[in-house]
Amino acid sequence: MWLADQWKDYEVIDCSNGEKLERWGTYLLQRPDPQVIWQTPRGAAWNHPNAIYHRSSRGGGEWEFFSLPEQWTIRYGDALTFRLKPFSFKHTGLFPEQAANWEWFSRLIRQENRPKDRPVRVLNLFAYTGGATVAAAAAGAHVTHVDASKGMVGWAKENAQISGVPETSVRWIVDDCQKFVERELRRGKTYDAIIMDPPSYGRGPRGEIWKVEDAIHPLVRLCAGLLSDHPLFFLISGYTTGFAPSVLSYLISLEVVPRFGGRVESDEIGLPVTQTGLALPCGSSGRWCREDA
Repeated sequence: MWLADQWKDYEVIDCSNGEKLERWGTYLLQRPDPQVIWQTPRGAAWNHPNAIYHRSSRGGGEWEFFSLPEQWTIRYGDALTFRLKPFSFKHTGLFPEQAANWEWFSRLIRQENRPKDRPVRVLNLFAYTGGATVAAAAAGAHVTHVDASKGMVGWAKENAQISGVPETSVRWIVDDCQKFVERELRRGKTYDAIIMDPPSYGRGPRGEIWKVEDAIHPLVRLCAGLLSDHPLFFLISGYTTGFAPSVLSYLISLEVVPRFGGRVESDEIGLPVTQTGLALPCGSSGRWCREDA
């Protein structure tokens, strides 16, 4: 398992009976987690959360707030700052387990020997509030950030700004990801690296329907055609997809390896749990990088 174990402003304190207790900066949130199928005793840390998300038997749910600001920030490392706020369907605007992938591709970007006037070009699809975008830009890449939600792209811009990312380092796009990729292919555009974190189901800005089991392989095939002659990496993540890690590496091996060779690996990603010293699984990732990277 690839662990996101370098956080200081975030931790999973404990998890039991379908829920996890997390510290986001100085605030404690209690949220449901479908992976937590065990029932273990809950200590005193659970007694005073700042907010609890209650799942509804009819689907969805709602927050119960005790003492939580409308929004606040946390930091990752020395460079990355993220604005958080609780919103529908239990989210806060950040998936902290993805830091395991940020560390991996940031190292690749930093060590890549390219002319200073031609930074590594990264395409980030289903880019949400920009965790990966900000990490890649902070490492020195130029990022094209694509998400179908105008609100999420606006939030990502805020994260980039408060992290000190130069405005020229990111190109912001509100669009259906597959349609954007198709247009970039027609334009003859190329990228040195591609990141995607597709949802299980979604709708584009014009009502386009995305079902991951039908759409992921065609999209990976299209994206492979966007790679430059000497690409650096290709990353697929999935929390809600339900695919085994090896499914993601299989897709990459089918579409990227025949043309570029390189190394493919896949694994679960997770977060350490302070109370038990164990790891909470949080989805999976498939990674490809050039052989000499």
